[in-house]
Amino acid sequence: MSMNSDQPQDRAEALFKKKQERLREGQQAMAEYQADRRAEGEKTARLRALRLARDAAESQPDAARTPALPKKTRTLPKAPPTLPKTAALSKKTKKRAPSTAA
Repeated sequence: MSMNSDQPQDRAEALFKKKQERLREGQQAMAEYQADRRAEGEKTARLRALRLARDAAESQPDAARTPALPKKTRTLPKAPPTLPKTAALSKKTKKRAPSTAA
């Protein structure tokens, strides 16, 4: 008979321990959630401040800003030097063989 009287109490204690553990886990999860939300809020505030500072700096007159570096332009390759027309003609005539009339 003593076994039967202990079983309901053991069951009740086991249920109580499970409920206590779930409660503790729930509190821990809530604390983690709140910490994540707080960190996210702080990060958002920091990024907002940086964005507003950047926008304020961009809206200032050009004289107040630091000068931007000039953009690089693409350079085209140089053409080979050309010969004067007279030199080009004499060069062409030297290559031709004299024509003979038949």
